Amino acid sequence: MSKQMWLKNYPVQWNLEYPEISLYRYLKEKTAKYSDLIAMIFMGKEITFQKMHENIDRFAAALIDLGVKKGDRVALIMPNCPEYVYTYYACMKIGAVEVQIDPLYMPAEVEFALKDSGAKIVVVADVVIESFQAVRENITAGHVIVNRLSGELQRHEENLWFDELLEKYPPESPEAEISPKDDIAVLQYTGGTTGIPKAAMLTHYNLICNVVQKREWFSDWFETRYSNGITQQYGLAIMPFFHATGMTAVMNFGLTTPFGLLLSSHFSVKATLELIDRYCPVFFMGVPTIFTTIANHPDAGNHNLKAVDIWRTGGAPMPIDVIERLETHNGLKIIEGYGLTEASPTTHANPFRGIRKFGSIGLPFPDTDCRIVDLENGTKDLPAGVEGELIIKGPQVMKGYWNRPDETAETLRDGWLYTGDIAKMDDGGYFYIVGRKKDMIITGGLNVFPGEVDEVFFHHPKVAEALSTGIADEYYGEAIKTYVVLKDGESSTEEELLDYCALKLAVYKLPRVIEFRSQLPKSNVGKPLRRVLVEEKNNKEAAGKESKVTKFPDWEEDIFNEEDFMDAFDL
Repeated sequence: MSKQMWLKNYPVQWNLEYPEISLYRYLKEKTAKYSDLIAMIFMGKEITFQKMHENIDRFAAALIDLGVKKGDRVALIMPNCPEYVYTYYACMKIGAVEVQIDPLYMPAEVEFALKDSGAKIVVVADVVIESFQAVRENITAGHVIVNRLSGELQRHEENLWFDELLEKYPPESPEAEISPKDDIAVLQYTGGTTGIPKAAMLTHYNLICNVVQKREWFSDWFETRYSNGITQQYGLAIMPFFHATGMTAVMNFGLTTPFGLLLSSHFSVKATLELIDRYCPVFFMGVPTIFTTIANHPDAGNHNLKAVDIWRTGGAPMPIDVIERLETHNGLKIIEGYGLTEASPTTHANPFRGIRKFGSIGLPFPDTDCRIVDLENGTKDLPAGVEGELIIKGPQVMKGYWNRPDETAETLRDGWLYTGDIAKMDDGGYFYIVGRKKDMIITGGLNVFPGEVDEVFFHHPKVAEALSTGIADEYYGEAIKTYVVLKDGESSTEEELLDYCALKLAVYKLPRVIEFRSQLPKSNVGKPLRRVLVEEKNNKEAAGKESKVTKFPDWEEDIFNEEDFMDAFDL
């Protein structure tokens, strides 16, 4: 058991009560009084909470009529849009399991997720349907429902149209009996150390608990902002909902607060600044890459950034100089935090009111116990200031990995979630991430396990060996670098290998740099040593010899083009 040193100056209530209901019921109860308020704005179209609930119920009725039963998996492949919200909460209502699939996935990645989850229904946006279409014949899903965002896709004989289903069915459908602590709400895919992704099983209770914890964390802000009752407020919804952070910290938290969500299918700095000026949103959750882009925008000071009360960041370490620039020059308050997919995802944050420590992930969320344990066995508690593995226990911790009993047993031990992150705690109970026990790369706030990248290179006919690592990057925090050894007698180029990888990996998983070598470092039993390359990379960075590979984007570029959604995925 931890010493819970953070309780000495804890900023909010430590022990909370959590409703044991479905996520759909939680949304319904939290927004029942606010039917006339705006729930979402997308492409200039305003959707009230009443209309949102009607469409959720209509789509739930459609799913039931298509044969979806409690426990069936429904795969969702879409960027942020109203139909994403309708599908997600319709699944919560009828007890279906929503399968989160990144719309940036390449065909092989889509095929794996659909087969692994056993999805019965696929709901996909026309602008990202190409990867699904490439493997459609290999998938056994019963129905494919297409959301016509662009309106250009021709009807496939097996397709159903999302908008036609909403028109066909009434806003009435039975609500499933949910056991919140046992019933899975979402399968959230995360990288696998072996190159094989695995899905965290997040229950209704997990997801509601994380929202309740977040509400408590900002409770004094709520008291001030909503002292005269709920009024129309807005939050920026740029973080993708298919990501655990976007799902919980933006969609679930925002809609149950309630905020009107300003939905964006992608991040454009120009469009974001325009949204802030027009709607004065009070909440903005973003990864460091987004906030770094805003901080470096030459015209940022001329926009109404102070309208946003809560600038909440996570997913990767936030550069301290960026925080200082945003706070000193723009008068903002940046709240850093930490989480992981397996914890729904948030476990730590710096206080909104109280002591914030730059470089720290802050204090544990309510009811979230934490320990720093030895790296060898993970059983010995270490004192303040000593580095070890961060382990976590709390109501937001997942049920386990879908169809992965061995990896579940390795990650969940005696009720504790072993994060794989190396951390330390100071004598005030603030935590600091200092490294990663596992080889994960965080690029632009998105997690990439190098084994996934290596696996693609291994299948190239000219490649004998490949190892990938993260390297420093001014824009993305980390970029991917792959060291390649070619087979005897073969020759290749960086361009050739990158073109090959682009057919098999999501864009954010692509290496930014490839270095050809005659050999890779290995142990005395012939095992490739990734850590040696990481140490070499760290030494080069310290000496200033490792190039920082990304230039900042063209500030005048406007990819917020309503007629061309594909630009949304040019990351």
